[in-house]
Amino acid sequence: MKDPNKIKNALWGLFIADAISMPVHWYYKREYIKKEYGAISGYNKASHPHPESFMVGNTYFPDVQMAKKLNRPFDILHEHINFYNTSYSDLKIDLKVHEGEHKNPMPLLDERYHYHHGLEAGENTLGANLVRVLMRSVIKNGEYDQDSFLDDLITYMTTPGQNRDAYSEIYLRDWFENYSKGIAPELCANSQHHRWSIGSHGGIIRPLILSLTAKSPYEGVGMAIDHQNLTHRSQNVSSALSQLVPLLFDLINDDSPMDALDTAAQDVALVKIHGSELSKKYAAAMGPGNIPKDEMWKIHTESTDERLSDILPKATDRNMITTRFATACYPEHGVPLILYFLYKNRFDLKRSILDNANAGGDNVHRGMILGALAGASAHEIPEDLKTGLKEYKNIKDDIDGFVKIISA
Repeated sequence: MKDPNKIKNALWGLFIADAISMPVHWYYKREYIKKEYGAISGYNKASHPHPESFMVGNTYFPDVQMAKKLNRPFDILHEHINFYNTSYSDLKIDLKVHEGEHKNPMPLLDERYHYHHGLEAGENTLGANLVRVLMRSVIKNGEYDQDSFLDDLITYMTTPGQNRDAYSEIYLRDWFENYSKGIAPELCANSQHHRWSIGSHGGIIRPLILSLTAKSPYEGVGMAIDHQNLTHRSQNVSSALSQLVPLLFDLINDDSPMDALDTAAQDVALVKIHGSELSKKYAAAMGPGNIPKDEMWKIHTESTDERLSDILPKATDRNMITTRFATACYPEHGVPLILYFLYKNRFDLKRSILDNANAGGDNVHRGMILGALAGASAHEIPEDLKTGLKEYKNIKDDIDGFVKIISA
């Protein structure tokens, strides 16, 4: 029997970790975090400029003519459209340099807008708010319904004023490009074989939370992967969920989080291309988009015979963060880092969340997963962390309503 209070704590952990990490999301060089903040210790707003942002110029090319013919909404960017290169607007910001960890093209510093430009201290990103879309869909229907969720997703993304976050991940832009062409909503997800970054942390978050509606981890893994494939057709995401869903259930049902982590770590294989080596490959190609697809597949799926449980006892920040595992969006790097932060801090919620935030990279999406796991092991969440969230009252209502439904 799942403990309703621990489920609530898992959800609080997710939203807290997201908002704390947001100001330094995609800061690959940790010296930038130190220079601007010393260290992240609580909630902060998104600042300008972002030293490494390559959001400006990201592409979104829906088939506008077909979408109008089918009466399908296609604008998911709304007031943020100036940051994107689209089929229905002109990009007015020039991309002038190849800088940052991965040498992607980006503007000069003054026009290097933060991925979450305009978000205030304690405000959640789009990824976390789409978890709330899922939760509200379950509350509305009294259960999870795939078609209803997809309708709610489309409505949320295409309604002006709903999303304050400037950053829409590539999986969403690909999804709505396919939707604009008339493809059935349940088939709009892109594949990791065709778009390397579909294998990302973003594909884990909602499915992991949806698994909590299941009666067992066995059922939960199936539900999670089924939901994952609505937006992310990815081998790496499925593999991560097969490990994280049972761990989440163990943490909610058991008072021995370190034992649960040890069991999970024995099954986590380690990627062959280490973090520092991955960064060098990206930089040498002047951006990962220039690496052939078959090579990218090998880079992100080949593993060694070593297991995470073998290296955790000797792990340190120095030999784990960026050296062994990249802080980018990939689960084959992010899942070991998540388990390392939990292991290092013995599941202390705040210390684990802050360690993740200050590691930089994709700390927002990685952090939501970590926050859910750390929260699930906690008996209570510090009240100031909850009330520091900008949407505290509405989030509380969503959490209470969701947990009431799945506990019935």
